Amino acid sequence: MTQGPRVALLGMILESNRYARPATLADFESLTWSRGPALLDEARSAAPSLATEFAAFVRAMDATGPWQPVPVMLAACHPLGPVERGVYDAYLAEVEARLAGAQLDAVYLCHHGAMVAEHLDDPDGALATAVRGLVGPDVPIVQTLDLHANLSDEMCAAADLIVGYRTNPHVDMIERGEEAAFSLRRILAGQARPQIAHVKLPLAPASVTLLTADGPYGDMIDYGQRRQAEMASEILNVSVFGNFIFSDVPQNGISVVVTAREDRAVAEALAREIAAFGWTMRERFVRALMPVADAVSLALDQDRAPVIFSDSGDNPGGGGSGRTTELFAALVASNVRGAYVGSFYDPLLAEEAHAVGEGGRFAARFNRERGNAAWEQWDAPLEVEVEVTGLREGDVTGRLGIMAGRRLHLGKCARLTIGGPGGIEVIVISDRSQTADPVFFEMFGLDIAAADTVVVKSRGHFRAGFAPWFAPEHVHEVDTGGLTSPVLDRWPLTKVPRPSFPLDRDAAWGG
Repeated sequence: MTQGPRVALLGMILESNRYARPATLADFESLTWSRGPALLDEARSAAPSLATEFAAFVRAMDATGPWQPVPVMLAACHPLGPVERGVYDAYLAEVEARLAGAQLDAVYLCHHGAMVAEHLDDPDGALATAVRGLVGPDVPIVQTLDLHANLSDEMCAAADLIVGYRTNPHVDMIERGEEAAFSLRRILAGQARPQIAHVKLPLAPASVTLLTADGPYGDMIDYGQRRQAEMASEILNVSVFGNFIFSDVPQNGISVVVTAREDRAVAEALAREIAAFGWTMRERFVRALMPVADAVSLALDQDRAPVIFSDSGDNPGGGGSGRTTELFAALVASNVRGAYVGSFYDPLLAEEAHAVGEGGRFAARFNRERGNAAWEQWDAPLEVEVEVTGLREGDVTGRLGIMAGRRLHLGKCARLTIGGPGGIEVIVISDRSQTADPVFFEMFGLDIAAADTVVVKSRGHFRAGFAPWFAPEHVHEVDTGGLTSPVLDRWPLTKVPRPSFPLDRDAAWGG
């Protein structure tokens, strides 16, 4: 292969919250719906707007020898509900048309792994199976997945290697894309004939318990990485997937996926060992949240270190609307001072602020637009007098954490000040995105170090973006209502396997 292997590049990325509105074609087009040479050009650009691991895979392949990329299609959407059947079918039809008859040496699949479709509980598995059917049994397929993936046996049967993130907040996407590329080079060179083993635990926790810097999930991942290092001659990859409970699918539950270089029995034994270690810690997969009233009291306390609050029930990164007002309204009603709130998704309000102009004052009506049944329960209207203290188009590049180096297109954005200087600064955006990076505030000249209280609509990824200012003891997850509330008994989960801990405290696993 003087010109190097022909590698197809494709994927469909969506984390589906069963209770959010369906993901439409417009939702994908607003983030990523790219194909052919344009997809490859974007992956190789200085600050790609597409999935970081996808770009990292392309760059790692570029750096490690000749190859012939075959950019098929990449579709990605901010977390939402199930993908509409028509969108899924259109993507699959295009993939089938582009792969039909293609002479390929390998395939790279870039998925999230927790997608739901209107007609399928496991579209990730269905897509991987379809690709396998198109390319045949002998073409290696390597796949990257978010660590919140709901792993299925179908995914594992279709792929030769599955590489999952190891960090939450996610800061290792570059490394995982590179790992997939380096491993593919080894596979194509005949240095590995990978064998995958998969063990699913009856353990389906909420995402607030799946941090990796400490806690039981981080301990599971660390244990797996130590064992992989000890067995480096036999094991190619160890990935532990935490599940995404709001997908509400039969594939929910923590999964251990081990890929051996050649011996499936070795992979199976190690997967069971890691799973057993995790099961012994199941009681630790429960986390207490701070009540809203306590958060307000803390915000009013001037004799304490600065704090950051996660509006945990409204994480756009998990399908939340980005528009709930419970915590925000409580802070306003209590005349809290020195607070930054970010970011409120309200394109109509951002448009009105731009029409009023910087320096203007008006009665801002948050959630003026109604009509989305999935969101209205928590997206209560709020009217408050504000001053427009900043306006801009939100084309910025992330600086820290999960968004570092990635171009963001936030649309019309506004900084609104409540209560005059030193009051509450709220950032309004026109693209529904979680506030996981200080750039959401910094693009308006706000200094995070100057705030007494920061409130973010993000569940966990903000921890990496705001780590320079807030140590773990100054981070609080607030028990707010919304589509991502981690209090699981509030949800009518119907497809999660039962019994599963912590939904069922007496859940058992036989090993």
